[in-house]
Amino acid sequence: MLFGTMLFGVCALGALPAHAQRGADGQLKILYWQAPSTLNPYLSSGTKDLEPSSLVIEPLAGFDEQGAVFPRLAADIPSVENNGISADLKTVTWRLKPDLQWSDGSAVTSADVKFTADYCMNPDGGCAQLGRYQGIARIETPDPLTVVIHFTDPRPNPFTAFTGAQSPILQKAQFAHCMGASASGCTQQNFAPIGTGPFRVTEFRTNDAVTLEINPHYRDPAKPAFASVTIKGGGDAAGAARAVLETGEYDYAWNTQVPPDQLQAMQAAGKGQIVTAFGTLVERVEINLSDPSPALPQAERATMKHPHPILSDLRVRQALSMALDRELLAEIGYGPSGRATCNLVPAPVAYASENSACLAQDIAGARALLDQAGWQTGPDGIREKDGKPLHLLFQTSANPIRQDYQALIKQWWQDIGVSTELKVVDPAIFFGADANAPDNFIRFNADVEMFANNFDGTDPEPYLARYTCDKAPGPDSQWQGENINRYCNADFDRLLAQLGRTSGIAARGQIAKRLNDMLTKDGMVLLPLVDRGRVSAHSNTLHGVVMNAWDSELWNIADWSRAAD
Repeated sequence: MLFGTMLFGVCALGALPAHAQRGADGQLKILYWQAPSTLNPYLSSGTKDLEPSSLVIEPLAGFDEQGAVFPRLAADIPSVENNGISADLKTVTWRLKPDLQWSDGSAVTSADVKFTADYCMNPDGGCAQLGRYQGIARIETPDPLTVVIHFTDPRPNPFTAFTGAQSPILQKAQFAHCMGASASGCTQQNFAPIGTGPFRVTEFRTNDAVTLEINPHYRDPAKPAFASVTIKGGGDAAGAARAVLETGEYDYAWNTQVPPDQLQAMQAAGKGQIVTAFGTLVERVEINLSDPSPALPQAERATMKHPHPILSDLRVRQALSMALDRELLAEIGYGPSGRATCNLVPAPVAYASENSACLAQDIAGARALLDQAGWQTGPDGIREKDGKPLHLLFQTSANPIRQDYQALIKQWWQDIGVSTELKVVDPAIFFGADANAPDNFIRFNADVEMFANNFDGTDPEPYLARYTCDKAPGPDSQWQGENINRYCNADFDRLLAQLGRTSGIAARGQIAKRLNDMLTKDGMVLLPLVDRGRVSAHSNTLHGVVMNAWDSELWNIADWSRAAD
């Protein structure tokens, strides 16, 4: 085996009990209080869009709750032993299961797989998941069931493209005219993709609700147990948790980001239960290294053309970090489901840096750094330099924990002489698919912003690849792009390329840790706060839920069923 079983393991899912009758359990009601705005994960990196789409469109392989790779549309998982991975690690061959059908009844072929890569890698498209296609030189399709990926260099971890909910297969026939700059305009395709998953879309109301029904061409004739699914958006995390745990109106509530004492009180009602899994979900403050000033021309605002007038100074970024009490944030926000962290990549252990210097709050040290940087305290307690105040606009999505965090962080920054204006954005807009929207987290028309996301699978390479120079959003990429900080470091890019060529968990871990430290310790491009466990809730009558921190939470929805309470 190339990879250790805990990190790049391959699993064969055991036989699961067949449902008595497909669709016999009626309607499944799910709350994603951050409402989906698209079902095309290549146009959004928001979890609220990625996970609902996973009911419809699927990758070649997924990650189970242990992080092991298992086949979905693929017949098996490629390895050196089965000749699916070449000895030089530069080629991987995937074979599709025979007789796969799209939900419209047409055949799934290797041409669809190749098209998906071409779609994401199109330089005019601004693909939100481009990091998963890192290092691909070309793709061949020698027959309808075979896909051969050629990498530019040896690829010890080939399970990035077409693996996990962030990298599903699109139907070529449906998306053929949606390449490049046309991608975001394909409303019908993006709202109702034709897929291979257990369900197909019947109605999509953007930023509101998605309704789905059984895919009649789903490959398992006994599944799913539910005839239809409604995914409802809107409201807030507390309301979503209450609708499952207290009132029983819904079967499943995603991301119940509510203070732990409130969650426990809700669970005491006896109608549902909380499920948690730790993976790589990190709540953090992102630093904008570009100038978001509205005085700039619209096409140049928050682009790499103009460095940030305040935050380009590393000492200022360091001072902002030193002022934070991460241990307190973890305690009040998440209790046992949160851990203070200095890392963007907190897990698995082989990839987690021992970086812990940020955990101790140091107000005095932060003040000294700002003195050193030339920011002098004015009569109102706010620092200024060259006649300009040290003022930052701090935005995040509407959420009770995040607003508590904003208030605390504002106070800590005020203690070191930083004026902070708080901005709260509707989650549907902040995490929405329209990266051109002024308040979208990708467009980043603020100085700092706070959110959390994570990566599919246990290998952080595609996640770290988001921070290379070529992935900064801008007008040329329809404002899509994963490098929202507009960070550009040639040394980082070279080291990331080295990671792509490196074999062995230990060696890869050392490089990943260094990349993590370049972002979080040396460069302070972002300020990690809390390593958050995924926390959701489901009804006591809903069976089969297996919380998964390495893929979509809905990864095994075809196995969900309803039983009497």
